[in-house]
Amino acid sequence: MNKKYLPSALVLYLNYFIHGVGCSVLGQAVIKSALAASWGVEEMAITAISAALGLGRLIALPFAGPLSDKLGRRVSVMIGSASYAIYLIGLAFAFNLGPNGGYQVAYICAIVGGLANSFLDTGIYPAVAEIIYSAPGVATMGIKFFIAISQMLLPFFLGVTVTTTAAGMTSYNPLFYICGVAYIILLALIIIFPLPDTDKGGGAKKEGLIESLKHTRFSLGSIAMILIGFTCTGTFQLWLNCAQNYARSVVGWENPSIMQSFYSIGTILALIVTAFLTRKIKDVRFIVAYPVICLVTLIIVLLIPSQALCMAGAFIVGWAGAGGLLQIATSVCNMLFPKIKGTVTALVMIASSLCNYTILTAASSMTPSGVMVMNIILTGIGVALGLFVNFNYNKMLQDAEVQA
Repeated sequence: MNKKYLPSALVLYLNYFIHGVGCSVLGQAVIKSALAASWGVEEMAITAISAALGLGRLIALPFAGPLSDKLGRRVSVMIGSASYAIYLIGLAFAFNLGPNGGYQVAYICAIVGGLANSFLDTGIYPAVAEIIYSAPGVATMGIKFFIAISQMLLPFFLGVTVTTTAAGMTSYNPLFYICGVAYIILLALIIIFPLPDTDKGGGAKKEGLIESLKHTRFSLGSIAMILIGFTCTGTFQLWLNCAQNYARSVVGWENPSIMQSFYSIGTILALIVTAFLTRKIKDVRFIVAYPVICLVTLIIVLLIPSQALCMAGAFIVGWAGAGGLLQIATSVCNMLFPKIKGTVTALVMIASSLCNYTILTAASSMTPSGVMVMNIILTGIGVALGLFVNFNYNKMLQDAEVQA
C-alpha cells in the first residue's frame, strides 16, 4: 500500500460513515414516528421510503459500474457524494412540507439517495481494494466497519439533534442538514486527493457494460454468488427496518431503540474478528456459515418473543447478517472477475438493490410478524445458495483463471 493514498482511503471510508446514518435512519422507531406524524401516514408506510433507496440503486447500477471502470473511481464517488447531499437535505425539506406533499418529496429524495449509494458502491469498493491491494477483503470490510460505527452512534446523534417545531412536532432536521453538508465537504476533498486508477492513466480502453458481459462467461456458481447479494441484503435490511416494530407490537416493548446499538456492536465485533479469520479461512466459507447463524436466530426470536431475545437477536444478526457478509460476497465476485471489478460490483449491488426495493415495499404493508416469517424464508434461500457456491468453488476459480 502506497502511503500517499492513506488520506484518500480515509475520505472514501468517511463517505460510508455518513452513509451509515443515511441508510438506517429511516428504520429508527423515533424517526418513523416523527415523519409519520408530519406526513399524516402510518409508521410502517415509512418503510416504503426506505424501499425507494433500493429503487434508486436499481436504476443507477447498470451504468454506474461501467462508468466507474471507464471514467474512473473519482467521477463515480463525486456523483455519489453530491447525490447523497441532495437526499439528506431533501428529507429535511420534505419534513417541513408536512402532509402537503412531504411524503412524495421524500420518496423522490430517497430515489436520489439510492442513486448516490450506487455511485459510491461502484467507485469506493474497487478504489479501496486497489489502495489496500494486499488485503482486498479486509479493505472492503472496512467499509462496513465505518457504517457500523456510525450506526452504533446513531441513537446518540438522534438524541443531540432532536428539536421541537413551532407547531410542537418532534423534528430531527438538524441531523439531516449536518450530514448533507458533510457530504459536500467530502466531495471537495475527493476532487483534491489522488487515487490509484487516476494516477495510472493511459491504460487500455475499458469496455462498457454490454461489451464486458459479452466477453464474460457466467457459470451457475457465479450466478448464485451474485444472487447472494439479494438474500444477504434481505436478512439485515428487514431486521434493520422492521425489527423494532416487531419488538413494539409483538413483545410490547415501548422503546426498543437500544436494539440499534446491540445490532451495531455485533457488526463491529464481527468485522474485527472476521478480518482475522479470513486470513486462515477462505472468504467463501462465511457466505454459508453466517446465513445459517441468522436463520437459527430469526426462528428463535419468532417462536419465543421477548426483550432479551430481541436484544440478543439484534446482536447476532448484526454480527452474522450485517458483519461484512455483503462485502465478502462482493470481494469474492471481484476475485472471480478481475477484469471487470466495477461491473461485477454493480451486478452484486443490483441484486442487493432489487431486494431492498421489492422486499421492503412488501414489508411496508405487512405485519411485523409476517415480516419476520418472510425474513426466515429469504435467509433459508441464502443458506442454500451459499452451500451451492461452496460445493462448486474450486471449479469457479479454475474458470476465473481461464478468463484472466
